[in-house]
Amino acid sequence: MNYSRRQILQNVSAGFGYMAFSGISGLAGAQESASTNPLTPKAAHFPAKAKRVIFCCMQGGPSHVDTFDYKPQLTKDHGKSGKYGGKLLKSPFRFDPHGESGLQISDIFSNVAKHADDLCLIRSMQCDQPVHPGAMTQMHTGTTQFVRPSLGAWTLYGLGTENDSLPGFVSLSPPSGSARNYGNAFLPAIYGGTKVGRGGRAARFAQGGSGESVPDIKNPRLSDQQQRSQLNFIQQLNREKLRRDQTNPGVEGVIESYELAFRMQDAMPELMDTSNESAATLAMYGADGGPTENFGKQCLLARRFIEAGVRFVEVTHGNWDQHVRLTDDHRARAEACDLPIAGLLQDLKQRDLLKDTLVIWGGEFGRTPAAQGADGRNHNNKGYTTWMAGGGVKGGLSYGATDEHGYEAVENPCHIHDWHATILHLMGLDHEQLTYRYAGRDFRLTDVHGDVMTDIIA
Repeated sequence: MNYSRRQILQNVSAGFGYMAFSGISGLAGAQESASTNPLTPKAAHFPAKAKRVIFCCMQGGPSHVDTFDYKPQLTKDHGKSGKYGGKLLKSPFRFDPHGESGLQISDIFSNVAKHADDLCLIRSMQCDQPVHPGAMTQMHTGTTQFVRPSLGAWTLYGLGTENDSLPGFVSLSPPSGSARNYGNAFLPAIYGGTKVGRGGRAARFAQGGSGESVPDIKNPRLSDQQQRSQLNFIQQLNREKLRRDQTNPGVEGVIESYELAFRMQDAMPELMDTSNESAATLAMYGADGGPTENFGKQCLLARRFIEAGVRFVEVTHGNWDQHVRLTDDHRARAEACDLPIAGLLQDLKQRDLLKDTLVIWGGEFGRTPAAQGADGRNHNNKGYTTWMAGGGVKGGLSYGATDEHGYEAVENPCHIHDWHATILHLMGLDHEQLTYRYAGRDFRLTDVHGDVMTDIIA
């Protein structure tokens, strides 16, 4: 994906608002002090298990009974009438036990299965709606319908970032029309996510050459000193406008977006240039060609971002919405992301990063045990599976359960509010204390709900 200089400024202005106003000091353009920079790393509420998050978002609702929730009774009852109508449909894929833990995982995730002893399978997930927009919004923001800050934005608000030359929250190649899923809503704009790439396509990677994987981020006609002087003059005008208005989030956002874009000139192209990655590393992620190349590049870039200090990275893969052709299409979707995710886990482990990096996998809901047509499944929000790895969770664990066919959670049900509460807890944040006052009331990611799943914490 190519970016122009104009697009960089537009993109980051949507995600970054209030940082630079307090720190731009006339002609010198001095950096803001740590005490006034809202992105300065902040102390957690208690010692954190995880320092950062990589969220592998499977858009469209992957079928739990065909991936990570083994249902032998569903196989035995294949063709019988289902609980809510329709005929029960056995999984077309084989499940086998893996690792010392013996977790049962479908053969379409044979590479991820090699890391079974690192996985915590949450097999009792629930959300409030069986429709894509509402469920996807709730997975990201805790609500099905209102515009609220996303999980990544809350994390950045609570903890700050460790690199002031890069965004603290990055959404890699999100689907079109999903800005609320990485947005800041009523939080200061500085905490919103920055989109890199679009439409599920990987951002362009430079191979050799100048390393300019973000084209036109630099102005070749101006030196850094000349650009700094030019920017100082523009920012002086912006500050004067802000002084007259007293408060203007739009101007504040422009101020910070210009400052961040200036700093990103050096950091971003270097970070997105993978020409120094070995052939073995590219192959480990499947980023060297074939059906895994696109998502493999995204997973590799996610590792590079978190290694550089980005707090929260989301990578999106889809579409898993198989109302028909489930056998072929679920296999194809898994083929595209199985090796990249396994490569990500392996790479994090060998770099000693998995222990304090929380990797999350999941979609907005699961799918029904009963067939839709001859080879498809409908939406199911009453019971489905997500998993976590690293970042202080117990590996090789199956938590919660759905009924014998996989219709709904019957053991340790985990609502999306509980899921959010647990993620924040692993990051050292108390979800009941992480609040922001807006429109006369205190808001939080979990609203007035949420219980931490203490049984999955190592």
